[in-house]
Amino acid sequence: MSNIHILLVEDDYDFGSILKQYLEVHDYQVTWVTRAQEALSVLKQSEKMPVSIAVLDVMMPEMDGFQLAEKILLDSPEIPFVFLTARKLKEDKLKGLRLGADDYIVKPFDADILVLKLRNILKRSQKQVSAEVHEKILLGSYQLDLKNYYLERNGKIQKITEKEAALMSYLFRHKNRLLKREQILQDLWGNDDFFSGRSMDVFLSRLRKYFKHETRIRIESTRGIGITFYLDE
Repeated sequence: MSNIHILLVEDDYDFGSILKQYLEVHDYQVTWVTRAQEALSVLKQSEKMPVSIAVLDVMMPEMDGFQLAEKILLDSPEIPFVFLTARKLKEDKLKGLRLGADDYIVKPFDADILVLKLRNILKRSQKQVSAEVHEKILLGSYQLDLKNYYLERNGKIQKITEKEAALMSYLFRHKNRLLKREQILQDLWGNDDFFSGRSMDVFLSRLRKYFKHETRIRIESTRGIGITFYLDE
């Protein structure tokens, strides 16, 4: 059994049971719960076996998957997450994107596809962590902490997600250069499909808001080509 720990939050007993077994067959450790509050309890007690990724059903009683994701982001922004849902509404997909989901998977789906998606997300996450070597980066008047996922400026701390930190670090490493959208998407999202493109746009908007008080930083989009992260040092 691998040390990858998946938190599965799914209130359909039949579907949840089958999916848990399928993921375990692929050598993952799986904690399956049927309610959002149970998921939050698991996260608080996961010191011995930290959660590697969360798979969240959207439609649940009491607290839906979107609300659960918001709470996870507050306490554990380093944990990547994907949504599972039977809803195909564009508004739901956009909401998932804005929250920072790594994927939005509509039921019914091929379980093999889910396993591959989870594997790719985890690979990218692990590569990003090893590449950063848990360092700190100076971005103008901001300090980016890649270990604890926060931005600090004038003593004020802004918590950020793992994906936001990875994108900031990536842009910093390629600063003052025009980067093709497809290359950024392949390197950080693993593909350049529509979902990933919209997701990246959401993250870029967040970064612009974070750095709005820093005149030495500009994130500019060149239509049809790519992104340039300008940093005057």
